[in-house]
Amino acid sequence: MPEIVKRDERPYVALRGKVAMDGIGAFADRMGEVVSWLAAHEIAPNDAPFFKYDVVDMEAELVLEIGFPVDDLHHGEGEIVTGVLPAGRYATVTHHGHPDGLVDATRDLLAWADAQGLEWDAHGTKWTARLEIYKSDPREVPDLNDWETDLEFKLKD
Repeated sequence: MPEIVKRDERPYVALRGKVAMDGIGAFADRMGEVVSWLAAHEIAPNDAPFFKYDVVDMEAELVLEIGFPVDDLHHGEGEIVTGVLPAGRYATVTHHGHPDGLVDATRDLLAWADAQGLEWDAHGTKWTARLEIYKSDPREVPDLNDWETDLEFKLKD
């Protein structure tokens, strides 16, 4: 069941890109670039990796960031960007199962918030913070059907 949680600011490091819906998997495969950049700069992630959907236009392209929360704000290079996930209220739900089910989980979270009369912190297709947080480590949970993923979408303050 979805709920509303309050989050503090969280600095992060990520890879930013523009992709079509059918290109998300190939973009996700580039997570290693973020891991390598963090290692080269001796920066340790402090939580699970995430996808941050900055622009969601299902008929054109998505602007995505894949990255990790870190302790302090840093400076990126090239496609590696840094930023801060904003503090505030987030509508959240946990999806248990294959990442293919996230489309339905997202639809259900959006519908739940609409039924509650909640407003997203978004302007058209541009979102302030729309996150998929991948809690399962593939090295420890190799079966995608056993994965746990949190959806966290920022609400308007």
